[in-house]
Amino acid sequence: MMQERDFLYDDVEQTKTRFVCWIGETSRFDLAITHSEHFFGKILVLNLLSNRFAIIGPDDFDEPGYIAHAFDLEDEAADELEGYLSDYIGL
Repeated sequence: MMQERDFLYDDVEQTKTRFVCWIGETSRFDLAITHSEHFFGKILVLNLLSNRFAIIGPDDFDEPGYIAHAFDLEDEAADELEGYLSDYIGL
């Protein structure tokens, strides 16, 4: 028997996902970066090693400590990831 659900949305769309991995000064990064219209211009960044993710846009870089908190990283690793992501999205 199928349960009745009240969906807020149920969309299917084509997305573009980039997989990138590098070893930085303090950490290894293994990311999946997904572009989708669903996030209103922001990107979905998944850290495949820690199972943490965040939806990130240019405004999020104005929040001190946001990347460190979102990905549960020490300051040096967070700085590396923030540098990569800000270059990636063109800041």
